[in-house]
Amino acid sequence: MSDAPEQPQVYLITPSEFELSTFPDQLAACLDQTEVACVRLSLGTKDETRIAKAADALREVTHARDVALVIDSHIMMVERLGLDGVHLLDAAKSVIKTRKELGEDAIVGAFCGTSSHEGMTAGEMGADYVSFGPIGKSPLGTGEQAGRDLFEWWSMMIEVPVVAEGALDAELIKSFAPHTDFFGIGDEIWRTDNPAKALADLTAAMIL
Repeated sequence: MSDAPEQPQVYLITPSEFELSTFPDQLAACLDQTEVACVRLSLGTKDETRIAKAADALREVTHARDVALVIDSHIMMVERLGLDGVHLLDAAKSVIKTRKELGEDAIVGAFCGTSSHEGMTAGEMGADYVSFGPIGKSPLGTGEQAGRDLFEWWSMMIEVPVVAEGALDAELIKSFAPHTDFFGIGDEIWRTDNPAKALADLTAAMIL
């Protein structure tokens, strides 16, 4: 698209589980070393107290560095926890309702798997961005991958920013970099001994 950034930006995804005693410092180290556009709180738990405590801790880290913080799915917790928006996991289904609930200033993103139709619908309904994935091979889900052709088409035809996420590596990032606005990076770095270095290494692969 004509107003695409010169190179993609980092969209950082938290692990599904983490220790509150250590993870905020790990996140801070990543944000201090690499420019990050947005952080997504992606906890697997449905324990409201745990989610709230995690959100409070991460909000202090992200907002101190002028980085947006969104949360997976939990629309009702966005305003209460002082977050910047929500990442919807049901493609285009909840976009209109969520936008109405949170207002125009909130970030509303939609994960649309490998479906360009769902992505277009989400964008038309007011999503600020659409994400597709997994990009790499994953044993999770159906095994279907979001191919580079989807991103090539999207970048030429659609103005809504797009995120590439799921099972990324440096080679895939280099291949997809000309055709995406953001890379959603998460477990790719958190499972390493030095997440900040791993993030810097993957970010280097984004340079066009």
